[in-house]
Amino acid sequence: MSDRLLKYDMGAGVEAFSTERDAELPYYVVQPHQVHGCEIREVTDPMTTRAQLEGVDALITNVPGVAISVRTADCIPVLLYDAVHKAVAAVHAGWRGTVQHISQKTIEVMRQLYGTDAKELYAVIGPGIGPDSFQVGPEVADEFLKAGFPMGEILEDCGPKNPTDDNPMNGGLHIDLWKANQWLLRQAGVKPQNIQVSGICTYRNNDRFFSARREGIKCGRIINCIKLL
Repeated sequence: MSDRLLKYDMGAGVEAFSTERDAELPYYVVQPHQVHGCEIREVTDPMTTRAQLEGVDALITNVPGVAISVRTADCIPVLLYDAVHKAVAAVHAGWRGTVQHISQKTIEVMRQLYGTDAKELYAVIGPGIGPDSFQVGPEVADEFLKAGFPMGEILEDCGPKNPTDDNPMNGGLHIDLWKANQWLLRQAGVKPQNIQVSGICTYRNNDRFFSARREGIKCGRIINCIKLL
């Protein structure tokens, strides 16, 4: 594998990673054409194209050798592994997908198709924009409130902007998407000890990872991949 891959240990029988800048994919990886929605698609053909996955924001499979992924550049990637029923998922959880509880909905589809029990899942929350850099307006915070999130855990009011702070996103309201997605997974039944959080902020580490907020929406994308061996 390329040394520009951030690899995750999710146990035997599975391979998972996120690409850094200039990484070369080690094999063909199925990538959806995401739209910040909640469409979940099962993939069984290892050569499925993006054109066949228009409007899809989460992929699942139980077929060994089918590498599925989601593309991110500040949004939160969630990778799931059911070691009992041998199934995996890749979930694109930007703030809109998070508000729509996309990871929980993906787990429910895995339950319906594969018999997945959330208590048996292993999860990785990969690189994405961190709470210090995810400054939002009150209308976004209100969407999380209406969606039932524990605002005391995920929202911080950082007050007026501090011109001496080296982070231009300082001040104002900040949402912690890492904690928001951890909360969703726990609410679905995933054990806290089975959730890995990379804790890597793409906005602050854009020397390693793409950041749409820092570079613009047309920047490159991180490929967050999981594959049954």
